[in-house]
Amino acid sequence: MFTSHDGLCSIGELAERAGVTVKAVRFYSDRGLLPEASRSAGGHRRYGPEALGRLRLVRSLRALGLPVREVHRIVDEEEEDGADSVLEDAVAGQLRELGSQLQALRWREAALRLVQECPPEDRADRLRLIGAVTAPPSTAPLARFWRAWLPPRMPARATAAFLEAAVPEPPADPRPAQVLAFARLNALVTRPCTGAERPQPAAHRGAGARESAVLYAGLAQAYELAGTQLRRGRAPRAGEELDSFVDAYARTNGSRDTADFRRVLVGQLSVDPRIDTYWELVAEVITPSGGPPEPTPGSAHDWLFAALEAQTTGAA
Repeated sequence: MFTSHDGLCSIGELAERAGVTVKAVRFYSDRGLLPEASRSAGGHRRYGPEALGRLRLVRSLRALGLPVREVHRIVDEEEEDGADSVLEDAVAGQLRELGSQLQALRWREAALRLVQECPPEDRADRLRLIGAVTAPPSTAPLARFWRAWLPPRMPARATAAFLEAAVPEPPADPRPAQVLAFARLNALVTRPCTGAERPQPAAHRGAGARESAVLYAGLAQAYELAGTQLRRGRAPRAGEELDSFVDAYARTNGSRDTADFRRVLVGQLSVDPRIDTYWELVAEVITPSGGPPEPTPGSAHDWLFAALEAQTTGAA
């Protein structure tokens, strides 16, 4: 309770009691966060006893970085005993924003180390690469690249499943090498190219919605099985992984998995376009520091093709 005869206090007394500046009290008052009880005859602001608790709450919320509009919602709901849910939502939103800011700072730190540690003759190229990428970087250019490369009539669900496997998420705490790999990925998929530079695999030609969905669902299963073998360091070999791989192509073409089909498939896959650089960069982006390379759809495809080629060559 304030000691004045009317139970009110001046802006200076309120600021002193709350441990803030008069300027801060005026700022909160002007934005409706701290209503005045009245004005003195001389036009000076006067505040009631409830203002001190409200001001302390406002100060605490602002210290957490909550924007004025969110603070306004919380203190208004506080008076109606419904502030908990509003506060929880505001804090959750602030945590998400802070997480994004921290990721951006970590990305910038790794990018700066990348420039600092590289030879002077490479710095101009490194600066050009990382300057074309936001912090934290967007995966939208990579997704656009694959949407243009996949069969045009591929169902949305199948496309989304493939993009999840093919488009790497930027590491939350990247190494300089991962920043460089992601920047090179961005440069790879955004550089101008002609149709001849990005031809479609033979399996894409004439593939309808059903065929493309069957193909990529089957390939996803085969790549997952092959990825297990890659993590174990196993050499390419015939087995469940290869059978699943061949079956995806056979069902797409309305054929059966026979020795003749496998020989034809080897010939088709051997002339299909290759995007090895993309998958090598993806492996660098997703592999933990000091660990063995993580399998990618590209490395799994190469393992399966090698197994198929060895089998058909041996059979011949």
